[in-house]
Amino acid sequence: MNLPNKITMFRIIMIPIFIICMSVNFTGHEIAALIVYIVAAASDFVDGHIARSQNLITDFGKFMDPLADKLLTSSAFICLVELQMIPAWVVITIIAREFAITGLRTLAANNGTVIAASMWGKAKTMSQMIATVLLLVALIPQMQAYPIIGLLGTIGIYIALILTIISGVDYFRLNKGVFQSM
Repeated sequence: MNLPNKITMFRIIMIPIFIICMSVNFTGHEIAALIVYIVAAASDFVDGHIARSQNLITDFGKFMDPLADKLLTSSAFICLVELQMIPAWVVITIIAREFAITGLRTLAANNGTVIAASMWGKAKTMSQMIATVLLLVALIPQMQAYPIIGLLGTIGIYIALILTIISGVDYFRLNKGVFQSM
């Protein structure tokens, strides 16, 4: 397993640590959750940079990297729904798109095709991660004196929702041939 793929697996391993930090009430758990999330999210950019710059792109990475992103962001969104920071319908829409694209990728893989992340998909992931970081910062007790942070996070979630829908439609539009072979 090459380094970018190891970093992707590291991101997946960080998810339960993030969930524990979000769920267990200990002093500083909000800051711990934020740090874990930022490290995990940053690993997405690191593994992609290494894979592209050192020509270490693999089919495993093309499949697992977006899946790791989906698992991380979905976990964070569900935790934020529990804290009533994001409406459930927004998260359901985002997660439904993630399942649909994963299904599309699985069908394509059965036909020997790997669907890599698109520009819209990358923008969607970036917007989700930025909005999540803002909402996690807004949870920190010392930051609650600055409600603008939570507002920016909320606006960011709706931007992420729009990009999620656009990227989902784009994936299906570009890969409609996957269904023609069925």
